[in-house]
Amino acid sequence: MPEEGPTLALPVLRTGPAGRPSPLRTLTARAVLVTCLAALISVLVTALVAFPLAVRTVNGNARTDLAERADLAAGIVSTRPRAVGEELIAQALREQGVDLFFIRNGRADRPGLPPRVLNQIAGGSQVTGTARVGGATVMVEGRILPSGAGNGIVLTRPVTGVGAAVLSRLWLALLAGLLAGAVAGTLLARRLARPIRNAAAAAARLSAGDRSVRVAPEPPVEAENLAHALNGLAAALATSEERQRDFLLSVSHELRTPLTTLKGYAEALADGVIGPEGAQRAGATMLAEAGHLDRLVADLLALARLEAADFPLSVLAVDLGGLMRDAAEAWGARCAGAGLVLRTELSVPVVVLTDPGRIRQVVDGLLENALRVVPAGAPLVLLVSPAGPGYAVVEVRDGGPGLRDEDLPVAFERGALYERYRGERAVGSGLGLALAAGLVRRLGGTIEAGHSPEGGARFTVRLPINPYQARTRG
Repeated sequence: MPEEGPTLALPVLRTGPAGRPSPLRTLTARAVLVTCLAALISVLVTALVAFPLAVRTVNGNARTDLAERADLAAGIVSTRPRAVGEELIAQALREQGVDLFFIRNGRADRPGLPPRVLNQIAGGSQVTGTARVGGATVMVEGRILPSGAGNGIVLTRPVTGVGAAVLSRLWLALLAGLLAGAVAGTLLARRLARPIRNAAAAAARLSAGDRSVRVAPEPPVEAENLAHALNGLAAALATSEERQRDFLLSVSHELRTPLTTLKGYAEALADGVIGPEGAQRAGATMLAEAGHLDRLVADLLALARLEAADFPLSVLAVDLGGLMRDAAEAWGARCAGAGLVLRTELSVPVVVLTDPGRIRQVVDGLLENALRVVPAGAPLVLLVSPAGPGYAVVEVRDGGPGLRDEDLPVAFERGALYERYRGERAVGSGLGLALAAGLVRRLGGTIEAGHSPEGGARFTVRLPINPYQARTRG
């Protein structure tokens, strides 16, 4: 026979019939293993927690029972003749695992009791606790007899064996809990496999760009929650993408308007349509449109950089009252020109650690929005006040048309109010409030929209006096 050459050991692939993955690698099998392990750990933890509690409870019950027996024995010995009472009570207690010692004139009827116990009885004190008797730790309950000084009884019961008794009662319950956990885990894992597969398929379709995908909720509750979460994610993605499209359309429109004006005047100047006498007015118009375009681009850049780690902030100690007075002076002429009454409500000096330039940017944006919609003769209010320990408030209120209740939760979303009101009232680019909210968040504060007592809109900026301490507390 020819000599056999060396054999090559090929790796064994753990596959089932028809090349399917091994059952041990399936979600169901792994979920069963995990739930069984979790059940085992839970049982062990329960045992570790329950055992000392159960031992303590058993010991407490045994101590209470021993104290009751000591009271009963003392009463019997005190009311019966000495020989009859001692013999009867000692025999009855021995049958119940309790030893009885009689103390006469400070001496026990038999050896074994520690001197401490004898001294307490001799001194007229009851005894409760544990002691070493015959080399073992026992519970001790001693009572004084009225027959004379130094007379009493002492009952003892062994402490050992309590742990074994508790374990004998617990192990069946723990084993039943482990088996129940394993069975429940198996059933749950099998039931979870189908909805999780459906959720995985839906997630793959979402990642491929299909926003119409929806998952039918199936029990158990966790799988239903997963289905609802995926459905909510699909709806949120669709809404977000729709808002992004609308936002891009609105920004494109806002960019196109000044660009169209600039292009028109530039062509008119190039073609000589505008003579020297109209060049100055055309230049002023072009400058205004270029400024509007510059502000819009600056807002877009600021929004894009808000979440960046290198967003510039210059934190200083700033008196908000003084900062708002400067803002009121800067806006006074524009408000007077529009027929508005600009009023300041400044409390005691409120000094905070913040970026004064960014705060002015927020307030200027809010005043710009108000100036656009508030009618002539209506009030415009700037307020600064403390807001409890560690915080200060800046408010911009007006007497304009205000906001509806349904506007308040979405007031600071990009373009939300722009889409709602662009056909009803003068609107900006839809970026101002989103930019203000982002700036306030970067400064460690909060901003909210509401209704003002003047009848219009109220925007409240809440700033920490010391943002570093506020972050530490949070």
